[in-house]
Amino acid sequence: QLQLTESGGGSVLAGESLTLSCAASGTAFGINSMGWFRQSPGKTREMVAMVGGGAARYANSVKGRFTITRSLETMTVDLQMNNLKPEDTAGYYCKFWTLSGEDTWGPGTQVTVSS
Repeated sequence: QLQLTESGGGSVLAGESLTLSCAASGTAFGINSMGWFRQSPGKTREMVAMVGGGAARYANSVKGRFTITRSLETMTVDLQMNNLKPEDTAGYYCKFWTLSGEDTWGPGTQVTVSS
């Protein structure tokens, strides 16, 4: 069974940077895509960045500030977040999924950005 663990969250000031990392453990077959999502209290979970068979995709709100990188060899996916804004405050979750749509979520890591 695949398990994901996020790390790298924390509290920063606006304009600062953080790098989130997500590592997989256990059995992983057919993983095709990896991504980062976030959720704030009272809001639905939204895609932040994802990478699959093609180019990486980003939410409009983070384009130019966030960069996703992944390694299928080490089964890791990172999210470099620059120029953080208070509206980036949320719980951040990584997700791995297969071509058939089977997915696995991590437990999440909190990012808090103060102005």
